Amino acid sequence: MPEPPRIHVYELLGDWTVMVGKTDRDNDRLSIKLARPGDWWFHVHGMPGSHVILKTKENGEEPGPEIFKAAAAIAAYHSKARRGGTVPVSCTRVRYVTKPRGAKPGTVTIRKERIIKVRPALPKANSLL
Repeated sequence: MPEPPRIHVYELLGDWTVMVGKTDRDNDRLSIKLARPGDWWFHVHGMPGSHVILKTKENGEEPGPEIFKAAAAIAAYHSKARRGGTVPVSCTRVRYVTKPRGAKPGTVTIRKERIIKVRPALPKANSLL
């Protein structure tokens, strides 16, 4: 039986949950197995980094712009761009994230992405970031 994925979990204001893979294998399990199709997927654009999932709510509420920015900033923080100033982060629904057959762990392809430019950061207690 495979070991459970190792992930970081962050709670944002408004009861939004962000999950971050620690390794390539954890990224695969998080993005392909654990995330739901309607969840949001983030990854720093064009360089190595963790896969980040913003969980959607059961009540159908959509995250606002500040929540998207907070999740993108977490993705930038958990990447090689951590000290890169403002960096581009790809964002799409999990339903548009696929693993190519035979691809190495942590490798996915995405469709319908949008780019959010943010400074790498982690959430602070009682704030969005």
